[in-house]
Amino acid sequence: MKITIDVDCTPDEARAFFGLPDTGPLQRAFVEEMQKRMTEAMTKMDADAMVKAWLPQGTAAWEQWQKVWSEAATGPKARK
Repeated sequence: MKITIDVDCTPDEARAFFGLPDTGPLQRAFVEEMQKRMTEAMTKMDADAMVKAWLPQGTAAWEQWQKVWSEAATGPKARK
């Protein structure tokens, strides 16, 4: 025997039915705080500092990475 029950309710109604806490206010406060911190961090950081943080070796690392993928796609070049 197989019995199927369909319940039509919103997520908030289901949460309340099972006795789970409403985390909406906590989530909104968390998101607002994260937005505030990210905005402050972005205004304090300049572009030059960001590039130095992301690419500590400058463009040499980026060129090496491009070379690796180029060789992977086309095969290594014949050596003399």
